[in-house]
Amino acid sequence: MSHYLILIFILLAHVILWFLVAVYLKKNDVADIAWGLGFLLLGWSAWYLSEKSLTSFFTNLLLSIWALRLTFHIYSRNKGKPEDFRYANWRKQWKNFYLRSFLQVFLLQAIFLFFIILPIIYINNKAPQELNALYFIGVLIWLIGFLFEAIADSQMQHFKQDKNNKGKIITTGLWKFSRHPNYFGEVVLWWGFFIMATSVENGYLTIVSPLLITYLICFVSGIPMLEEKYKENEDFKKYKKITSVFFPLPPKK
Repeated sequence: MSHYLILIFILLAHVILWFLVAVYLKKNDVADIAWGLGFLLLGWSAWYLSEKSLTSFFTNLLLSIWALRLTFHIYSRNKGKPEDFRYANWRKQWKNFYLRSFLQVFLLQAIFLFFIILPIIYINNKAPQELNALYFIGVLIWLIGFLFEAIADSQMQHFKQDKNNKGKIITTGLWKFSRHPNYFGEVVLWWGFFIMATSVENGYLTIVSPLLITYLICFVSGIPMLEEKYKENEDFKKYKKITSVFFPLPPKK
């Protein structure tokens, strides 16, 4: 049985387990926690199934840093709160709710996850022991993206913890230059993983990964949903006029 097929079965078991957790808790937003943990599970499963190398181990270490930080951040953000507004709206709107939840939230997420993690799987399967220059360029791009995402999330968390900011829009820190600096960082770090994969022969074939995460965040489930949520907020309307939607740029005057 090929490594890819084994990984698909592992991923399927992962999403079924988290779907059952969601049904039990009546909270589909546990899918957001399952997201980061799924990358962690699949990345190290790929490492276990492949010939070990310094390159693959270091890549999985970077993946683990990203996945664990993201998972802890989402868990801390959602702990003790009602179901996230996106999932709560779907709970009201959908017929055959549990079937659609499994197919449209958990299984679809698994499909996206599998294609996005392809650079990691490819590096685990193909990477030599040596770390070359192109790989380190990818690491640098990953680091820029990771810092953007982590710092932006931290700034948002501290902003929301201040009760005086209730109902307000954050416009400071990285959020002064982009309306979604955390999403910008997420996209950049996956382009970094892709560059790492291109340091391996035929690694360019994994370009579906950064293209998919860029498309999902910019046009499907990331930015569009949040922009829709705040579209009637007067402060957000003013913020939107002067602040770049994605790429960090100086505010317009």
